[in-house]
Amino acid sequence: MTTATAQRLNLVRNQLHSAQLDAFILPRADEYLGEYVPERNERLQWLTNFTGSAGMAIVLKESAAIFIDGRYTVQVKQQVDASLYQYLSLTDTPQISWLVSQLSAGAKVGIDARLHSLNWYRAAKTELERAGIELVSMASNPVDLHWQQRPEASTAAIILFDEESAGRSSFDKRSQIGTAIKQAGADCALITALDSFCWLLNIRGNDVPRLPVVLGASLLYSNGDMVLFTDLNKLPQGIEQHVGSGVTFKSESELEATLSTLSGVKLLIDPNGANAWMQLTAKQHGAELIEGADPVALPKAQKNSAELAGMTACHIRDGVAVSRFLAWLDQQVAAGKLYDEGVLADKLESFRLQDSLYREPSFDTISAAGANAAMCHYNHNNGTPAMMQMDSIYLVDSGAQYLDGTTDVTRTIAIGKVTDEQRKMVTLVLKGHIALDQARFPKGTTGQQLDGFARQYLWQHGFDYDHGTGHGVGHFLSVHEGPQRIGKNSNAVPLLPGMVLSNEPGYYRTDAFGIRIENLVEVRPCAALEGAERETYEFHALTLIPIDSRLIDTQLLNDHELAWFNAYHQRVRDTLSPLMQGEELAWLLRVTEAI
Repeated sequence: MTTATAQRLNLVRNQLHSAQLDAFILPRADEYLGEYVPERNERLQWLTNFTGSAGMAIVLKESAAIFIDGRYTVQVKQQVDASLYQYLSLTDTPQISWLVSQLSAGAKVGIDARLHSLNWYRAAKTELERAGIELVSMASNPVDLHWQQRPEASTAAIILFDEESAGRSSFDKRSQIGTAIKQAGADCALITALDSFCWLLNIRGNDVPRLPVVLGASLLYSNGDMVLFTDLNKLPQGIEQHVGSGVTFKSESELEATLSTLSGVKLLIDPNGANAWMQLTAKQHGAELIEGADPVALPKAQKNSAELAGMTACHIRDGVAVSRFLAWLDQQVAAGKLYDEGVLADKLESFRLQDSLYREPSFDTISAAGANAAMCHYNHNNGTPAMMQMDSIYLVDSGAQYLDGTTDVTRTIAIGKVTDEQRKMVTLVLKGHIALDQARFPKGTTGQQLDGFARQYLWQHGFDYDHGTGHGVGHFLSVHEGPQRIGKNSNAVPLLPGMVLSNEPGYYRTDAFGIRIENLVEVRPCAALEGAERETYEFHALTLIPIDSRLIDTQLLNDHELAWFNAYHQRVRDTLSPLMQGEELAWLLRVTEAI
């Protein structure tokens, strides 16, 4: 592998030499700037052999570096040749500043502007110019020029997502967003987030792993008319009737020509969400760029009654599937049979696969035994899956894409005996989970304002966790949906009825164990509140899966928390028991008994 990697690095260097460039920056991102990258677009992996989900390589004439975050410090050493690449931190070593320290004034740095956001491009250009270094947008990506046996793009047809499931017609959605575009002072918007234009057109796809979307980009006009640029071979019969009047389909290869016709057009763009190449191309041809957030994001996040009905239904079926897995796991542990993390992840999916509406995982399952769970974004596929050990904790964070919704749940499971210290830490996490679940908050409250609800009990004991407390979740779309979030440094987006978020506090002790308890919750108007002076909201749990009471120290729970725990388990029991039978039902009844 080292020889192949060295050859690939040399090919890129030769390309730089031909183009008279001194460096080339290659992020892990592709031209769609999404969280997930199709195999065909894994350019960073092709160049460096690194398979992580975040990273960047910088190639210079005589040296190269790979930047990775804390999740991948072990993995990068296993996958990337240290004789070819220096290992640097993605978070602690600003890439452009480092590059400036490596180059002299007069140097030229090449990028593929399709792989970077406009804001990144502007910031990089400004910093490099201060050092007398020029940022050059290359006409062709050097990786693409030399990638032999590059995987083919998906040829799967577009899925027509029926209006009954979507709850609204495409025409209705496009008209609404068109009005918002007009109110923003624009004639047209560049809609590039894959889940945004799929939601607008009531379509789904199979182009990206873990994300049921179609690759492409779109323009939405203020009158609701829309142009979708995608692979025309994927258009199914009847799509024109399905999306309604005003939609035109063009090949992605026609995008540049269309952007060049926007002279004088006021174009609404998201400088963080759309790639720099698109926006710079439109501007070069006379478009007036108006910056703003993706106008689809907020309406998409506020799910209608049909979407929420689908989310509710899929969570009940998912609850059965995950509960059946947990019943099986307890049975195996009782029989002294222990498995590795990969086998466990596959076994969990085998229960979901029995559902005819199941399509795929909504993200790579985090199946983490013992100390591996202390790495909160651990992936057993990045190395050799570890074996479970008796008298330990197992953490499984998994989700599913169903035709009627998307799920995401984490459960922390006792494997044999656990220590009092482990029980204490799980209980502190549970107390935070309950506090957030039970929060009531006035209209206008943001996720940042609520984040402390989940951390307060850990904080009181000097503990914390280094990830957000909640992310938005789409409806048979992205499991990480914006703009809503719950986190310490979240954004200023208020939580609104119809939004679905995760509630997932955790705790991680390095080289020892990891804990996370995650449910998805829906934001609802607060029903049982008399005399309220302000419009008030609350959360309603969608996830219905038992929480392991063997890990709970009841001495640390107050009466209210104990009542919450028992009421949640009663609801799980009442909802799932009619759908389970035999030993699995007996297990459910046992683990949902009041404590």
